[in-house]
Amino acid sequence: MKTRRLGNTDLHLSEIGFGAWAIGGGGWKFGWGPQDDDAAVAAIRRALELGVNWIDTAAVYGLGHSEELVARALDGHRRDVILATKCSLIWDDEGKISSSLARESVRRECEGSLRRLRTDCIDLYQVHWPNDDARIEEGWDEIGRMIDEGKVRYAGVSNFQVEHLDRAHRSRPTASLQSSYSILQRSVERALLPWCATEGVGFLAYSPMASGLLTGRFDRTRLAGDDWRARSPEFNEPILSANLELVEGLRDIALRHGKTVSQVAIAWVLRRPEVTSSIVGVRNPKQIEETSGGSGWQLDSDAQGEIDRLIEQREERVPSATVRFR
Repeated sequence: MKTRRLGNTDLHLSEIGFGAWAIGGGGWKFGWGPQDDDAAVAAIRRALELGVNWIDTAAVYGLGHSEELVARALDGHRRDVILATKCSLIWDDEGKISSSLARESVRRECEGSLRRLRTDCIDLYQVHWPNDDARIEEGWDEIGRMIDEGKVRYAGVSNFQVEHLDRAHRSRPTASLQSSYSILQRSVERALLPWCATEGVGFLAYSPMASGLLTGRFDRTRLAGDDWRARSPEFNEPILSANLELVEGLRDIALRHGKTVSQVAIAWVLRRPEVTSSIVGVRNPKQIEETSGGSGWQLDSDAQGEIDRLIEQREERVPSATVRFR
């Protein structure tokens, strides 16, 4: 699998990254319903066999469980894999999630992640959300201290807007920005991708398949009761039907190229030179065997034009629709 350099760092990431949100399982606010842990471990190991060289997780995914599964899967293979995780979303004994970028909280989170991941250094440590706005600089500065101490290699951010990026980048270089980017969520093209290109910051695209909508296999009847998507407007009417109509158009394009809808959606994201890698959510080996095929090929201009028209048709049906994931 091809790799791309992450901004100005010495990290070269595979074009497909393993997204470990869903393997955190259910039982927490943003869970995906029940998850087979053995299948998750097998999926990670299969991803490595297919050339995926990095994993994106977060402390909050499954309230620590995702990181533990990553460590279990990488037993004996840690040095072959680039690990990325996140801080700023914390939880109490009852599982209630809140945000903190207080210096002591960020350090405590990092120590917890190092322990769960069974490693002495995190390759890319990211601020998950800028919700604790007043303490962005404080948390960012503490991550910098942990870089100096050798506990973290590079610092990145997730879900930041330009004003947040400018504040962080002013005091210490930002390695990467991670944000939602897909055929259904293109807002990053307005300001964030140009900012990354100008500043030499890597861009990591999450939810390229719009959390399952752009797989071509989404079944509205199979969402578990504790699956966060059941509460999302994008997975409910009237927006859901418009989204699925767009998917049918993608299916025609995929068939002509000998690809799947998922692979078309991923290739569409990777068409942008600012994008370092596309993070795909994986719950079992079969899924990564398919989605890894989103790397290594390009959509032609005719296909891109067709996708543009499908986007316009969807917006005519639901002009106010915006996809917001994670």
